[in-house]
Amino acid sequence: MDQKANFEGAWHLHVYKSIQQLSQEFNLSEAVVIEKIDSARKKLLTARNQRIWPGRDDKVLTSWNALMIRGMAMAARYLDQPEYLQSATKALDFIQTTLWKDGKLLATYKDGKAHLNAYLDDYAFLLDAVLERLQVQWDNDSLKFAIQLADALLEQFEDKDNGGFWFTSHDHESLIQRPKTYTDDAIPNGNGVAAFALARLGYLLAEPRYLDAVENTLKNAAAGINQAPSAHCTMLKALDEYLQPTKTIIIRGNAEQLDALKSSINKHYAPRRQCYFIPDSVQNLPPVLEEKKSMDEMVAYICEGMVCDTPISGRRDIEQWL
Repeated sequence: MDQKANFEGAWHLHVYKSIQQLSQEFNLSEAVVIEKIDSARKKLLTARNQRIWPGRDDKVLTSWNALMIRGMAMAARYLDQPEYLQSATKALDFIQTTLWKDGKLLATYKDGKAHLNAYLDDYAFLLDAVLERLQVQWDNDSLKFAIQLADALLEQFEDKDNGGFWFTSHDHESLIQRPKTYTDDAIPNGNGVAAFALARLGYLLAEPRYLDAVENTLKNAAAGINQAPSAHCTMLKALDEYLQPTKTIIIRGNAEQLDALKSSINKHYAPRRQCYFIPDSVQNLPPVLEEKKSMDEMVAYICEGMVCDTPISGRRDIEQWL
């Protein structure tokens, strides 16, 4: 030990010299230096394995995975990285098959066991994630799942008398206090994400139940937002979307045309719009989407809130507008 302890008076292993430097200092070949270091590592591991291993938290949380699915879906869309979409899809499939039981989410999974009633964050974050994934690749099953999550939010968590969503479901175990918060913590606020995602799904499907829930949530949160705006960033994001609805764009055409347009459009980061590319081959859509059809060429339906402009036809005109 020819140097001072480097962490709170104790030693924390740290690489001070490169293989090349050690080779020169000890007049050994780099291959021999590597061999000696590997030997030392094996001896160190043998000694360490005699200790009790520290506890490791390796449970799967629905809410945290939902945040990651959303991030991976956005990265796949804007960076044109198919492997990111595969990662998001694999995680979403796991949640649907393992943590979605009888129309309800479970909160956690470990060692082959999924359990505990899910919380507001689980439903809200996952709904937001599914909507992001739909913008990368449309499929009816994901839309159906998004609707199920939204309906569960209203049925199991909404405070229908005052507005907003409780953190625990109506059938959760009784608590001394049932929390309903609007401020952000280490992760985004569940009410804010719920309002944001329900607004986007509400405008996509023209569903007033979702939009009414958003309005009531924002009204209930208004006093707290006014008192401490900086503590309510996620709620402010939802409020901004409610006051100035994001553009919802539905583009219909054959799959090959849509893929080409999608690659071009997604080069531009545009958080103030949600864009869904729905191939002509997709059937059994909700009525509000089914009526938006392609004609002899690709067609874009551009709506802001509940008001839609005249459809735009042809890739060139669509690209120019977007």
